[in-house]
Amino acid sequence: MAIEFSSKSLKYSEFSNFHAAPFVVDGQTWPTVEHFFQAAKFLGDPLQEQIRTAKTPQQAKKLGRTRSPAFRADWETVKESVMEIALKAKFTQNQPLADLLKSTGNTELREKAFWDSYWGTGRNGKGRNRMGHLLQDLRDNL
Repeated sequence: MAIEFSSKSLKYSEFSNFHAAPFVVDGQTWPTVEHFFQAAKFLGDPLQEQIRTAKTPQQAKKLGRTRSPAFRADWETVKESVMEIALKAKFTQNQPLADLLKSTGNTELREKAFWDSYWGTGRNGKGRNRMGHLLQDLRDNL
């Protein structure tokens, strides 16, 4: 049995990157993991601050999908470590979320993301589910 989650799921939506759970990294407050992740694509560019202060995670995602300016050159090699930093900050700085994550025990976590077969399970349910795996690793270390 697995726990499936998304930003729209009734249970465990807190595991979604869109869940509002502010955290601080390097002295800056981030409203969601989505804000942090999307902004990390544009180091040193003013767009990074626009993403950090976007009103919603949906807006942050839209801004982060622009290709002008270009993503940082090493994005494909650092994106998982960026996600790990954000998830660790979110769950260690928000104790109720850490408790919820730990309460899942050893159950497999699956991000039910129809359009995303990298971070989620994808259209056919057989995606890489990297988000689920990163959350499971974090759970093991909490």
